[in-house]
Amino acid sequence: MVTLVSQENVVALVSRTGRELQRYRKGRRQVVGCIPYRYKIGEKTCLEGDELEVLVISSQNQKGKGMLFPKGGWELDESKKEAALRETIEEAGVRGIVGGKLGKWSFKSKTHDTFYEGYMFPLLVQEQLEFWPEQNVRQRIWMSVNEAREVCQHWWMKEALDRLVNRLASSKLGREKQVLSSLNCIGDAISAL
Repeated sequence: MVTLVSQENVVALVSRTGRELQRYRKGRRQVVGCIPYRYKIGEKTCLEGDELEVLVISSQNQKGKGMLFPKGGWELDESKKEAALRETIEEAGVRGIVGGKLGKWSFKSKTHDTFYEGYMFPLLVQEQLEFWPEQNVRQRIWMSVNEAREVCQHWWMKEALDRLVNRLASSKLGREKQVLSSLNCIGDAISAL
């Protein structure tokens, strides 16, 4: 018997390596990454009791004790979002919906004497893989936003996290206003009867 598997469900168990396809702009290496997040829902309703969790990973070289969000080189054959998703699958073993860019940061590498431009995106996690390319060289840990802010080793990733939290809070506030206004409309319709 032959089983067909759609290409979108297949994950290569080897990370891309090398810098032949890496993008550079004005001498700065272009890197992209994601902040994987999910909502931990308690006993209350989703609007009242959701708690945001983010996924951090250990550095591959294990020199520092800090954690970070998945990121890596943006290559010539992919869009920023495609590269961010690929890096997140390779390093953290999760995939989901990539949102709009959180921002662009310029920073100096801690290990190389070069400057980088980094782009970060939110990723609403839909699937956590059992096997992924860098599972033997990285740890992944779900934690609260405050815990992630404490352990994240890069200032620019902390800024991206703050932007994500602000974006999600403002969109949640908008959803709550929509729910309240629709409830008021229903109440008005009932009282008109």
